[in-house]
Amino acid sequence: MPQSSRFRSPASARVAGLLLAGLLWTGTSAGAERADLSKADRARVRTVTAPAKDFSAPERFEVMQAGAGTINNKLLNPDIFSHPAGNLDFEGRQAFLIGNGLFRKDWVSSPSSTQASDGLGPLFNARSCQACHVKDGRGTAPAFSTPERSDTVGLLLRLSIPSSTTTRTGPGVNELASLPDPVYGHQLQTLAVPGLPAEGSIAIRYTPIEVALNGGESVTLMRPAYSVTDLAYGPLHPQTGLSPRMAPPMIGLGLLGAIHEDDILANVAANRGDGVSGRANWVKDLKTGRQVLGRFNWKAGQPTVMQQSAVAFSHDMGLSTPLVPDHYGDCTQAQADCRAMPHGAQAHLGEHEVPGELLDFVDIYSSNLGVPQRRDADDARVLAGKKLFYESNCVACHVPKYVTRRDAERPEHRFQLIWPYTDLLLHDMGEGLADHQGEGAADGREWRTPPLWGIGLTRMVNPAAGWLHDGRARTLLEAVLWHGGEAQAARDRVVKMTPDERADLIRFLESL
Repeated sequence: MPQSSRFRSPASARVAGLLLAGLLWTGTSAGAERADLSKADRARVRTVTAPAKDFSAPERFEVMQAGAGTINNKLLNPDIFSHPAGNLDFEGRQAFLIGNGLFRKDWVSSPSSTQASDGLGPLFNARSCQACHVKDGRGTAPAFSTPERSDTVGLLLRLSIPSSTTTRTGPGVNELASLPDPVYGHQLQTLAVPGLPAEGSIAIRYTPIEVALNGGESVTLMRPAYSVTDLAYGPLHPQTGLSPRMAPPMIGLGLLGAIHEDDILANVAANRGDGVSGRANWVKDLKTGRQVLGRFNWKAGQPTVMQQSAVAFSHDMGLSTPLVPDHYGDCTQAQADCRAMPHGAQAHLGEHEVPGELLDFVDIYSSNLGVPQRRDADDARVLAGKKLFYESNCVACHVPKYVTRRDAERPEHRFQLIWPYTDLLLHDMGEGLADHQGEGAADGREWRTPPLWGIGLTRMVNPAAGWLHDGRARTLLEAVLWHGGEAQAARDRVVKMTPDERADLIRFLESL
């Protein structure tokens, strides 16, 4: 199809009319009120973060999607997510390498001759961070060849009971609290140290759903249903709900943490069309005790990379840190045999199984994994797909770009123009993706908009990976078609596209 005619389909024409009528979102007021910027800086930021209007060529600096930290001189291979940010200095790279070793190392049960590496569990989901975040990418996707899942590496089940208790969590935000299962805690642990039974196993059954698309095409979605088998400590509480969570990619996390809070909250106030109305999740900072803006994990339930790492050490591996100091991880008081097991804290090595110095190294590593450079940004069909991405109003939630704080904690994250394609806010994604479990201010239908940078390299890094919070989407198009709720209108526009247009949209996503 000629390039000029591709933009004149009925679907594109209708969306273009909506844009001209001002019914779709055309940007935020990013940088308008930021105290870290001078008046001149604010003007520069408004200019460079303005929404794209010309789709005949890439935007300036677009290929460097993580600013000066972009990885632009490495071969595209399964290790592409594992390189340090391009602007990390020599001292930072040394700390990064130490953190890399800690991220990859297998922890062992106590007591052990390797006293600096013991303390695993007693109940746990993985022996290392890398076991779930495969090559710093997504966890392993479900096996769809049989009704049951054959491998759950990187997938876990959060457990929670709804509570009627309401508490204030942030500016104008109330949290409907949730409670852990009284026996099994916050998370189902599928592994255990010798001499102790694991809590249970995850079972998944899939139901195929056919979705008809314009142009005579169709896609089969796989709807998962989760259950727990082989429970070793009695039944779950009757009200305990299950929320599946897949390990997300690790790239660019420090830059997401350096996006100014005012820019994120500006997205809350923006009129984005289609009934899109993102909400902030206000959560507790374990280091300061204050309620702060959440921005990490599937429901924005963690405020910092360090806290996310500390909670993962505790819940996923049963290891204590200064932020989460319980040596027994997610073992509850009802699991007496678990809490009677030896732990790995050694007096001569510090009071925690993962001392503060080691947590710092993991934080540096996790905060400085580089984002790869865009590919094919000047390709005509990629540019056509980018135009469709804007016209379909996908940018209402997947906000393309920001300039990070001038006063970010680490110098390599300061004042960088980045392209993560996220607003870091909660959105109602409809019943199809609902887990019916709250987390902070997030309710059972809400999920944080995930960043899209690097999404086109997902399968290069982990060929078994899938998309969405539980890996159910086997292709990027499937991931789009699962969108509902606030994203329903954008999803429906994709359904109405011609086959060539949908192919172009996917080409654009694959270029990120």
